[in-house]
Amino acid sequence: MTQFIQPGSVATPLCVDLDGTLVKSDTLHDGLLKLARSQPWRLVLLLASLGRGKAFFKREVARIAGLDITRLPYNHAVLRFIEEQRAQGRRVYLTTGADSTLAGQVADHLGCFDAVLASDGTTNMTGNRKLASLQKRFGVFDYIGNARADLPVLAHSTRILVANPTLGLRWGLKATHLEIAERFEDRVALPWTLLKAFRVHQWAKNILLFLPLLLSHALTGDNIVAALVAFVCFSLVASANYIVNDLLDVEHDRHHAKKRLRPFAAGDISVPVGLGLAILLVAVSVSLLPLLPLNFAFWLLVYVVSTTVYSLGLKRVALIDVLMLSGLYTLRMLAGGAATETPISPWLASFAIFLFLSLAMVKRFSELENLREQGGSQSPGRGYQIADMEQIRSFGTASAYAAVVVFSLYITRPDVDALYHHANRLWLILPFMLYWLHRVWLMASRGELNEDPVIFAMRDRVSLALGASILLLAVLAAI
Repeated sequence: MTQFIQPGSVATPLCVDLDGTLVKSDTLHDGLLKLARSQPWRLVLLLASLGRGKAFFKREVARIAGLDITRLPYNHAVLRFIEEQRAQGRRVYLTTGADSTLAGQVADHLGCFDAVLASDGTTNMTGNRKLASLQKRFGVFDYIGNARADLPVLAHSTRILVANPTLGLRWGLKATHLEIAERFEDRVALPWTLLKAFRVHQWAKNILLFLPLLLSHALTGDNIVAALVAFVCFSLVASANYIVNDLLDVEHDRHHAKKRLRPFAAGDISVPVGLGLAILLVAVSVSLLPLLPLNFAFWLLVYVVSTTVYSLGLKRVALIDVLMLSGLYTLRMLAGGAATETPISPWLASFAIFLFLSLAMVKRFSELENLREQGGSQSPGRGYQIADMEQIRSFGTASAYAAVVVFSLYITRPDVDALYHHANRLWLILPFMLYWLHRVWLMASRGELNEDPVIFAMRDRVSLALGASILLLAVLAAI
């Protein structure tokens, strides 16, 4: 009597796609990002090899990039399903358009596949090619996919199994009247993911754009509107920069206890979507520039160029990175002054450079302190070692005192009396400033400062109370 194989039975082989399915990211995109960061010249040469076919291109990227497959963002829902099926005696195959060398490494690492079917440098194993190969080998099969390219294979699968399906796949399934039998979702909800990718909490740093306006006591309606527009422009560009920076740092972030949860490192947002978002944010920011003086556009351009150079390499150069960070904070004030056409005092610029240099140093010190607690010795993606901690602390505290000295000298200048009716009251700010700087460094030394000190100041109750006290003293000095 003829026996028929039932859909989903142990006799039906389970075929699992890699990119976007078993792994939440795309390994080809991951490889290209790694090359863009570490060997951009080789990436340009590789793009020329596309003329020899996509399969050859994938093989070359896999060979040169050398991804760490142990740190890829695996879909744990899919992995659990595979283990359940194997426990029932089912055979499971990794069937992917990724290159066979990389797919083989993934299969060896996970140890849950009976065989691998992948691109071989000549044939790009996707779409109809993958379908023909699976039909020739198995006849009937179950398949887990995620993208529009998987639609031909899913249409002939005994059951429609999808993992984090893309919008294109969902539309394709709906258009062909195919019903999903089971979904394997392993991603954070999109709105929250986008907020994390935009780093909206980092926009707090752009409050510095308002500082020249506040210190010049020129709070007119037009100036406030100009400062608000400048804030939006800067924040959008900053978010675009964070996206590009996170994309270039994907592999480094996956080795970090906390940064591995960032949207791109975790595979919650794809690379094409990330690049599209970055372009959109910059476009919106540029569209607002006609509302502001031309000089603001210059400083915004300087910021974009500086952050790009920083992301591409300077952030991995010891000392240069903290000088760049300090400069970027100061640049925000220069841009704020340009937006409202408010002159920036050399004293304010000097104070800001030393203050933010100290805060940049304390950020690196905190990262090394956390690294030491985890038993590490070299900061991944940075130019620092545990042995540098005492030197960094010396540089940072010296910069903090330099900022305080600059502020003290500023108070003694005759032109301060033109802005403050009771300039002597400004001396009362010094104890609050010294206490906060000492407290930040003390917390860093104890391993209690686990984030950017500027963001910490925006959240810490003591810091907020000190900031309010300093603001009150400045107002009392002015009236």
